[in-house]
Amino acid sequence: MTVSCKNILSITVSLVLLASCSQSKNKQVSSTPDLGKPFNPSQYSKYDPKKADKQIDAFMKHLHQVAGFNGNVLVAKKGKIIYENSFGWADYPRIDSLHIDSKFQLASVTKTITSTAILQLMERGKLKLNQDVRDFFPNFPYQGVTIRLLLTHRSGMMNYVYFVDDIYRAEHRDQRKGITNQQTMDMIAQYKPAPFNKPDKRFLYNNSNFMVLGSIVEKVSGISYAQYVKENIFDPAGMKNTAAYSKAVYDKIPTNVLGHDRNSWKYSVAPNFLDGPLGAYGVYSTVGDLFLFDRALRAGYLLKPATQDSAYTDRNPMIRGHFNYGYGWRLFEAPGQKVVYHTGWWHGFRHIFLRDMKNDVTIVLLGNMVNGSLLHLDDLFKMTGMPVVRKSAYTGNGATEEDQ
Repeated sequence: MTVSCKNILSITVSLVLLASCSQSKNKQVSSTPDLGKPFNPSQYSKYDPKKADKQIDAFMKHLHQVAGFNGNVLVAKKGKIIYENSFGWADYPRIDSLHIDSKFQLASVTKTITSTAILQLMERGKLKLNQDVRDFFPNFPYQGVTIRLLLTHRSGMMNYVYFVDDIYRAEHRDQRKGITNQQTMDMIAQYKPAPFNKPDKRFLYNNSNFMVLGSIVEKVSGISYAQYVKENIFDPAGMKNTAAYSKAVYDKIPTNVLGHDRNSWKYSVAPNFLDGPLGAYGVYSTVGDLFLFDRALRAGYLLKPATQDSAYTDRNPMIRGHFNYGYGWRLFEAPGQKVVYHTGWWHGFRHIFLRDMKNDVTIVLLGNMVNGSLLHLDDLFKMTGMPVVRKSAYTGNGATEEDQ
């Protein structure tokens, strides 16, 4: 029996298409953003302590001695570090001092990393912001929750931290081993905890939103959250001292910086099973690496400028006339001014990471003692030319205390 040339051609084309589909299915997400934007991390790491800004140095020493700030700080203007320093202990019982490359659990500052990962996947056509969570997790018990609502804290979900903690205690589960993102999603599907409200009803800051986003990063990329952010964010930006650590993977998180609650060295907080899921928190980093993250974003290397603009756009009603939330970033706005930032508070760590988009000022304060020291930064803001980013400094109509 003979086969026509037409049939041979048809079979050949089918085989080529089948092979192509198979390769596409197994191909992981590209490890380096291909935006045609050069980025050289080494140009931002130079700092001469002898040329430290004396005014900022005096302010930080006072913040440490009087307000109790214990941690690391970096201040930069127009891409140049003008001040960085360490204050206090990494682990008081072991008499271990902090150093400038000490890795801190970033707490909710991690959300800026997760939003970057999600927006990268959107740019690469791997997902859409209006997609429902059920597209990725069919047994997800809530209808109408989209990626966009997760990014803007408008999903209405319950807080998984309290839900999982309650289940573990009620069922006497082993709290020594961390729970994974997938296990957390499975628990939500199994127990179907009641949501706080309907999707898109109002802004409700909630760790569940970014835990689910971290789970979507894993589902879409086909690799772990930790591997994705390493290959697509940390390595390209030169963030050599940054990693995502899950207690589900590590019996002991590889960092020597302990968090402390209640403004006392007596209350150190060891990572536990709730440090397993990644996305809402779980990235460990340094002040220097967060500065590199800022520079890589500004250079358009990790995300396109238009995508970043969308992340820095108001997505909720304004608070006190100046404050809002975008896609994984808190926002401060005033006429001709915009600061994108995020705070963090988790297991004895408390931070603030600020990026003045107009004046090109970057301020990073990472602390491992939970107290009110980060509420006393007004003078630091004024020294750098950054607006005062503190909600209680403004009235409901946006006027400052000084205007009253």
